[in-house]
Amino acid sequence: MKIQVPATSANLGPGFDSCGIALAKYLVIEVIKPQDKWEIVHHLGPEIPSDESNLLIQTALSIAPYLVPHKLKMISDIPLTRGLGSSSSVIIAGIELANRLANLNLSEEEKLNIATKIEGHPDNVAPAIYGDFVVACYDEQKEQVLSVKHYFPECDIIAYIPESELATKQSRSVLPETFSFKNAVKASAISNVMIGAIINGNLDLAGELMGRDLFHEHYREKLVPHLSTIRQICLEENAYGCFLSGAGPTVLVLTPQENSSRIMTHLQSMDTNAQVELLSIDREGVQVY
Repeated sequence: MKIQVPATSANLGPGFDSCGIALAKYLVIEVIKPQDKWEIVHHLGPEIPSDESNLLIQTALSIAPYLVPHKLKMISDIPLTRGLGSSSSVIIAGIELANRLANLNLSEEEKLNIATKIEGHPDNVAPAIYGDFVVACYDEQKEQVLSVKHYFPECDIIAYIPESELATKQSRSVLPETFSFKNAVKASAISNVMIGAIINGNLDLAGELMGRDLFHEHYREKLVPHLSTIRQICLEENAYGCFLSGAGPTVLVLTPQENSSRIMTHLQSMDTNAQVELLSIDREGVQVY
C-alpha cells in the first residue's frame, strides 16, 4: 500500500487561516510489512525520526493506539519549514495510515475534523485531503470543520523557495493580538471578494486582491524581504499576482503560461541558492494505491 499526500499552500494572501490550495509535490508513504517495532526508512535527514516518535506514527497511534507496528518507507519532495504544508502532509498520511490499517472507514469529513484538531486550523489539511482549492473554518464549540471545495482556475504556479527556513511559530509571533473593527471589516471584505473572483475564474482580480492582504503579510514582510521584490517582478511581467505561501518564506506566483519563463529567470537571478519551480494544482488530494 502507498499513501500519497500533496503539498499545500495556505492563506493565498487575505484568506488567512481559511483558504488553501493543493500542489503537485508529494509525500509518499509505502507500507512494507508488519514487524515488532515501527521503522521508517527515509533519506530526509537525521532531524526526521525513523521510529515511533515520528509525527506520522504519533498521529496514527493517537487515532488507533492498537495498530500493529510496520516497516514503512517515506519519500517526500515537499521542503521542510518552507510554508508548503510539510507537517500537514505527514498528519494526513498518519490519519490515512490508521484508517487503512485499522479498517476505520473514516469519511473525508471525519479525517478533516481529526486533522484540524491536531493542526489547529484547516487551511493546509483541508486541501491536502480534498485537493484543489478549499475554503474552510473550524467551529471550536461543535468541534466541526465547515468546508467548500472549488475548482481553482488554470494558470502557471511558480514557487520561489528560499534556502533559509522560517518556523511557523516565529512567523506567527510578529502578528498582532487584536484588530480594530474597521480594519477587520476591510480585511475580510478583501478576502471575500478574492474568493468570489477565484470562483468566477477571474484571476486578474483575485491576484490584485492577494496583494492587498491586511491580515498577515504586512507584518511578516520584514521576515521575508524578497516578497516585495517578487511583487514588483509580477507587476512588470504581467503576472496575476503573488502571495506568501503559508507562514513563508516560500512565495507563489500566479501567472499566464506565456509569462512563466521570463518570471522564472528573474526569480532565479534574485538568489542562485533558491529553488524556483513550476508547479500545478493537485485536483485529487490524498490518494491510496
